[in-house]
Amino acid sequence: MKVTVLQENLARGLSIVSRAVSPRSTLPVLANVLIATDEGRLRLSATNLELGITCWIGAKVEEEGSTTVPARTFTDLVGTLADKQVDMSLNVRTQNLNIRSGASTTDLKCIDSQEFPIMPVVDLSKGLQINVVDLKEMIQQVVFAASDDQARPVLTGVYVKVKDKKVVMAAADGFRLAVRKANLSAPAEHDITAIIPARAMAELARIATDGDQMVTMVLPPGRGQVIFRLRDVELVSQLIDGVFPDYEQIIPRRCETRAVLSTSAFLKAIKQAEIFAREGSYIARINMKSGGELNPGQVEISGQSDETGSNQNQVDATIEGPHLLIAFNVRFLREVLDVIKTPNVALETTSETSPGVIVPVGGQASDGEYLHVIMPMHLGS
Repeated sequence: MKVTVLQENLARGLSIVSRAVSPRSTLPVLANVLIATDEGRLRLSATNLELGITCWIGAKVEEEGSTTVPARTFTDLVGTLADKQVDMSLNVRTQNLNIRSGASTTDLKCIDSQEFPIMPVVDLSKGLQINVVDLKEMIQQVVFAASDDQARPVLTGVYVKVKDKKVVMAAADGFRLAVRKANLSAPAEHDITAIIPARAMAELARIATDGDQMVTMVLPPGRGQVIFRLRDVELVSQLIDGVFPDYEQIIPRRCETRAVLSTSAFLKAIKQAEIFAREGSYIARINMKSGGELNPGQVEISGQSDETGSNQNQVDATIEGPHLLIAFNVRFLREVLDVIKTPNVALETTSETSPGVIVPVGGQASDGEYLHVIMPMHLGS
């Protein structure tokens, strides 16, 4: 193998694939990145056997070939190269990769590419097409609600359901639930139901760039995998076996008290309350008080700690229903408000022991496409 690439492109490609590297595997090759010539480009791949990422970058190919390079060493080295051009040549017999860039010359010990796991090749022509901007936003609005408790594997994933022209994503950890719906530009050829690891979805959102491009989603029959293909990047992930809980039963069907307030003002108040609540039990007390016909209602947000003190904020709101004092996990509130893009948000609940529902108000995402359910916490004294 003998190729020439731009340092900027090589560094970008390594940053994309290196998140799939397995540093603690019993297989040394899984700590490496596969580099291979591929139809006039350079293909970079990394996998931990559950998640695999491949990226293609432009290259001048003089000799075809492939090898696997130590991921951390190679990434750190490329990040220090000052010259724009990087020349790489492989000694196949010794598996030494010579890397030249400006005044820098490096010989890197590699592992034969034959030891690297085979990445799947599938027919993308019948895959599901999703706009990259829509997909990225959907993932960002649900993935944080997934559990990290491996004792309940299905809750560590994002539930994805596709039927006709509708796609639904949901994630839950037993204390909260996020549901996001969106329309497809064309109906799906067949229904899809899958639980995709939250980490894989988070990586997909990270590497997906904004623009008008489409993402192709394929679930090869019988493989237990999902593949997402962007223009120059492909992500493959194992699916999670199991049955996702019937989340529809968790969503309250009515509310007694509803407060509509500024998303940014609510978020600012929650962030201040979190400074103190995080020192205690992460409790944010939400006091919703209607103001009558002439005066606006107010939502008082407070957080406190025996060690550091307390904070209270009042935010004007339109409130329907009786006065209500309820408590939620302040981090849960902050995380959901961080991903709501509409100018206003509604908080709906029935009692201090009932779940709270947060929905966007105003803008394109406020027509039932997104909701977040949070279980209340004990108010205490």
